[in-house]
Formats: sequence, C-alpha cells, structure tokens
Amino acid sequence: MTRQKILNICQKKKIEFVHLQFSDLIGMVKSVTIPIKKLDEAMTNGIWFDGSSIEGFARIAESDMFLRPDLQTFVLIPWEKNTARLICDIYQPDSQPFEGDPRLVLKKTLTEAKKMNYVFKVGPEVEFYLLAKNEERNKIEVHDEAGYFDFSADLGTEIRQEMASALQLLGIEVETLHHEVGPGQHEIGFKYGDALAVADNVITLKYALKAIAARHNLFVTFMPKPFSGLAGSGMHTHQSLFKGDKNIFFDSKDQYLLSKIAKSFIAGQLEQISGMSLVLSPIVNSYKRLVPGFEAPVYIAWARINRSALIRIPQWHKNKPQAARCELRSPDPSCNPYLAFSVMLAAGLDGIKRNLKLTEPIEENIYELNHEDRQKYEIETLPENLGEAIKEFSRNSLIKKCLGQHIYARLIEAKNLEWDNYRTKVTDWETKRYLENI
Repeated sequence: MTRQKILNICQKKKIEFVHLQFSDLIGMVKSVTIPIKKLDEAMTNGIWFDGSSIEGFARIAESDMFLRPDLQTFVLIPWEKNTARLICDIYQPDSQPFEGDPRLVLKKTLTEAKKMNYVFKVGPEVEFYLLAKNEERNKIEVHDEAGYFDFSADLGTEIRQEMASALQLLGIEVETLHHEVGPGQHEIGFKYGDALAVADNVITLKYALKAIAARHNLFVTFMPKPFSGLAGSGMHTHQSLFKGDKNIFFDSKDQYLLSKIAKSFIAGQLEQISGMSLVLSPIVNSYKRLVPGFEAPVYIAWARINRSALIRIPQWHKNKPQAARCELRSPDPSCNPYLAFSVMLAAGLDGIKRNLKLTEPIEENIYELNHEDRQKYEIETLPENLGEAIKEFSRNSLIKKCLGQHIYARLIEAKNLEWDNYRTKVTDWETKRYLENI
C-alpha cells in the first residue's frame, strides 16, 4: 500500500473522513478523525495531538506529540459511511519514536528476534460475551443460554456472521466462529500471522465487535470474568518462530515433535511468567478468571494435552510441520496485545539465548493433585491477585528491559492505583455477609 494508492482508493470510494487510530498504555483504541483533505499531509508529515490526557503518555509539560500513519493498515470502515482507518505510530516533537508507544515496544522486540533470524508468529483466540441491557429489570443479561458449540439455542449466530463479514472487509481473515462455553459467550478466530499485524488485528477486532453489537442494541464485553460461576474469557495465544518459511519449533525426531529451540522458548516463558502476569492479565478482574474449575490456568507447568497446564502443545499432523506451536493460556482479552506479545517473545528469546532446559510435561489434571504432589513436581502457581502480580512485575529485570523504563514505571503507577482502589473498597458481598451478623 502506497500513499498514492490510498489517495486513489479514497477518491474512488468517495471517502470523506479518516480515523487515525493508536493504542494507549492499557490497550484502548484512541482516535483522531481528519477530513479527507488533510489525509495527504497526515501521511506525509504526520499530525499533531495532545498526549497529556492519554493513559500512560506524556505529562502536561510535554504534551505535544504527533501521529505517523502506517500505510499498510489502511482499510475502509464497513459500518461507517465514507470513512477509512489508519493505525499510527507515535512520535515526539523531535521526530524520535515515543518510548511509551506500545506498538513501538513490540516493533523493538521483533527487531531483537530478527537479529537472531527469527520471525515471531502468533494466533490469539479472543473470547467475549454478548450482552443485553434489560431496562425493565434494570440489569445486564447474557444474550442467550447456549453452551459450547451449541447451534439450536445459539441466538448469536447471525450477529457473529455479521461481525465476521465486517472483519473480513477490514482485512482480517476469519477462520472460525462459534459459541463458547458460557451462555452468551463467543469466539471468532482469525488467521495466525506475524505478531505486529496480529496485534493490530486484535485491536481492530475489539473495536469492530463493539460497533457491530451496538447496531443490534447489544454490547460486547472483553472483561475476563464478567459473571461469577460462568466461564471466563481468555485470549489463549498460539506461538511459533520461523526462519524464512520454516517453522523451527518442529522436530520430527522428538517424542513431542518439538525442537530444542521450542523447548528453550517454552522454558523461558515458564521462568518469567509470574513477572509477565501483570501484562498478560492486567486488571483486578483478571484474577477472578485464573481459578481452578473453569479450564483457566493456575499452575506453572506445560503439557501436550492437559488443559489445566499453563502452556499446552496442541495436536497437529506430523506431515504439517508448519503447524508446530505452543499455546499460552493465561492471557485474557483485557490485555494490550502489543505489550503482551512483546513480553511473550522477550521471555522466549531469553530462554533460547540461555539454552534453558524444559522440565518434563505434567499430563495429570493438576487441579486434582494435592499439595504434596505439586511440591514433588515443583509446580508453582501464578500470582493470585493483582497485588501479587505487581510485586512480581516490579522485580523482573527482563520484562523491565523489554517494555522500557517509561512503560514499566507507568504500569506500576497505574496498577498500584487500581489495586489500592479495589482493596480498600467495601463491597456489597461484605455488607450482606457481615453488617448485621457481626
């Protein structure tokens, strides 16, 4: 995609407005809309904006920044008349890339992989709930009562198909769409690919699904655990490294079909996972999902089939080595995908550089092991809450180096505020349980 080609498309399609989008620290889509007459200038020189009010960006004294569109992200918005979109990188007034730009962090980490002749490919599975506001009952309700892969009770089929069609028009190649385990819970899977493009797609998917749902007087939530007792929403992420067209995670001679590089990569992630958790599971509610009983990981272990393990090795045909991969199961869709993919890759590369040895897989149901058995296998647990995740993050030098001082410090500051705000609140549960009984 070139500047002239974009201008030609806009003229042909009679585009009137262009959204210049970027991600804040926590992964929320931000946007500046320009009229079409300003597009050429924006693509050539960028466009100024005030970064002082954006989460994790500049202070008021240093608020001026500018957006530089990535021309390869140009798409037409299918549900907005005569409107297009470009994703942007963020720069400082001196034309240097802004160190607090999450997209820049991922680009830097991918450059580290490139120096080792690796291309990092990922395939996230983004789950979400489709909900309705019942004005008469003054409550939020799930859209249907269907379960996993249900069809007859699935009321979201047509909406999911509309969402998938919109994503296709946005350049996202949808591969599967289905009802998930929870009532009103869904998943739309899209093509595995290079990490930067996939991170852009995750941001686009979240923004698109919310827009499509609103057209049906519904709304989508990517909250990890919106309801007690129901399945949480994860963002299981499949990962592999390529050299050219070759998937270097595959080894036909290994009993697990995994190369030494793949095993060191997995070992690196297992070693760093506690420090990564604040990025992968970034909000208070994330840790309501990471509990036993709902197929969400709690224990730091890997396995070939066992879905209670943190990292799983999915099945693939031996004659399809390109499909070799590992699946990290702790991330959830509240995370910033640019930062999440960055720390995943940094941890894996560190494991490769240090030639870490992978422990034996745990194929038993870890939830059913007692404390003594878990000690025997040396199985540790993920942080149990956001407070523990902040502590682990704060002392992890590898993750700090990956994210950079700016984002590292801003995340600690923002998450300490969130945790303090949560832990000092008196909840309805406490009031009902204790107020009249103590």
